[in-house]
Amino acid sequence: MTAGHAPLILTAELPPDLHRRYTDLRNQYFPPERNYLEAHVTLFHAIPAQCEEELRHYLARLAGEVPPLQGRVEGLLSLGGGTAIKLSSPDLLELRDEIAEHFRGMLTQQDQHRPRLHVTIQNKVTSKEAKAVQAQLSGLFEPGEFVFPGLALYVYRGGPWEFLRRFAFRGK
Repeated sequence: MTAGHAPLILTAELPPDLHRRYTDLRNQYFPPERNYLEAHVTLFHAIPAQCEEELRHYLARLAGEVPPLQGRVEGLLSLGGGTAIKLSSPDLLELRDEIAEHFRGMLTQQDQHRPRLHVTIQNKVTSKEAKAVQAQLSGLFEPGEFVFPGLALYVYRGGPWEFLRRFAFRGK
């Protein structure tokens, strides 16, 4: 398949308006020498490449059964040396748990645990820089509802992620 030996990354897609807004924030605040990704919500960081074919089939089936999932913007999240937008979605985390259970025994230590849902807009800066951005952005992120339209699968080859496939939620 296409991944070879490189690990796979699975993300939840953001709706287009939030994707644009958060990508713009990444472009503004992320250190430029490290910013080669658009806004994303990582669900799994390193699914083994040998799982690719099974993962593709499994996600295609799931996406056909699952309706778009409710999400919520909660506000800013400090990452210590960075800043993120904190998100919540019990339904997305349940779906992630189902995927993790299906691939139990194949996942890295990091991917065996539920993630804190978020979109990183700044990372690998000093805590002083991060606090300054958080102060600047405070009050700009009102809690609000949105819908995750699907999942996206990428392969990691050490730099920018290589897009493999989108899985749109189509269930009723």
